[in-house]
Amino acid sequence: MNTYNWYSQLIKPSWSPPSWLFGPVWTFLYVLIIISFGKVFMMTWQKQIPFIVALPFILNIIFNLSFTSLQFGLKNNLLAGIDILLVLITLIWAMVAIYHYSHWITYIQVPYLIWVSFATVLQLTITYLNK
Repeated sequence: MNTYNWYSQLIKPSWSPPSWLFGPVWTFLYVLIIISFGKVFMMTWQKQIPFIVALPFILNIIFNLSFTSLQFGLKNNLLAGIDILLVLITLIWAMVAIYHYSHWITYIQVPYLIWVSFATVLQLTITYLNK
């Protein structure tokens, strides 16, 4: 409850989506992430792709999972802003790295890329508005 109160009191842009939207969107995206990242990790394990191709996927999931702790645990907008930039950068890197080996894995990342791009602008805006 304390975290909800803290976040609800932050200044947010008028185009910020309602809080209830984040759960369904992330649920859908995590299904895509599990399928595609799972395939990448399986391909790496089976030596169908080099480890360097899987590296951005590994970093992306680490940064992705760190965001909630930084934003809501530490209540640190700046660290969350840096983290979401790293999520975006590693996602683009992952999409480029895997494309040569599996086009569908790149294409299935497009909804994730769109949402993370939006979330990055949103987080950076919230960080700026609440400095």
